Amino acid sequence: MNTLAKSDGTVGKALDVLDRVALIGRPVRFTELLAHSAYPKATLYRFLQTLTNQGMLSYDAQSQTYSLGMHLVRLAHAAWKQSSLAPIARPFIDALAAQVGETLHLAQMDNGQVVYVDKQNASEPIEMFSQAGKVGPGYCTGVGKAIMAFMDEPDQQRALSQQSYFAYTPNTITSAKILKVELDEIRTQGVSFDREEHEASIICIAAPILSNGKRVIGALSITDTTRRHSLKDLEAYRVALLDAALKIGEEATNWQFPTQY
Repeated sequence: MNTLAKSDGTVGKALDVLDRVALIGRPVRFTELLAHSAYPKATLYRFLQTLTNQGMLSYDAQSQTYSLGMHLVRLAHAAWKQSSLAPIARPFIDALAAQVGETLHLAQMDNGQVVYVDKQNASEPIEMFSQAGKVGPGYCTGVGKAIMAFMDEPDQQRALSQQSYFAYTPNTITSAKILKVELDEIRTQGVSFDREEHEASIICIAAPILSNGKRVIGALSITDTTRRHSLKDLEAYRVALLDAALKIGEEATNWQFPTQY
C-alpha cells in the first residue's frame, strides 16, 4: 500500500487500487488484483465498483477485466494543459530540435520521480525507455538530477529519500551520499549528464528550467546513444540547451505551476 492510501483513508485506498491497475499496464482480472492486494475481497470489489461507476475504470464483461477508463483520459488532458510545462514549452522545444537534430525530453518531478511531459524525436529516432507520459527514476536520469540539484534543501532531502537506488546499469549511482555530491556539482556547472545510468548506451545532457523566482519547475534534455555520439559531443549543445531552458522558464513565470516534488 502506498503512502497516499495510508494517509488519506478511503479515497487514498481507492486511488491505490487505480494505481495498481495503471501499473500493470493491461486489462486485468479481479483475481489477479486480489492476489496482490492489501485489501479483503469485499473491500477491493467495492473500490473497483466505485471506480468503474465514476468512469475511472472500465469493465469488460466478456473478458472480465478492468482497464483504465475514459474519464481518466479527460482528466489527463486537462492536467496536461493546466499543470504541464508542455504547451508553453513546445515552440522552444521545436526550435531547439530544428537546431540540434537530436531527441529532446521535457520533464517535471512528482514524488521524487520524473514525469516525461513531452518528447521531440531526433531526425533519426532511437529506441529508449522515455516517452511522453512515462514515469522514470529521478536519481539516474539527466532530467531528474537537474531538477533535484536546483531544489531547496528540504525538498532535495525529501527527493533523495524517495529514490530506490536500484542499479539499472554498472554506471548507476546507488547511494544518496554519492548522488548528493553530484547534485552539488550540477548546481555549480548548470547542467547534468546521464552517463548510461538508466539505460545502456543512452546518454544525455540536461538543464533545469527555473522560474524568474529561481524555483525549479522542470528540466529539458538532449539525448542520444553512444553508438552515434559521446558525452563530449553532447557538451557542444550546452549553450543552446541552456538558452532554451531559460526561455521556457521566462515564459512559464506567469503560470502558477504546482510544486509536485
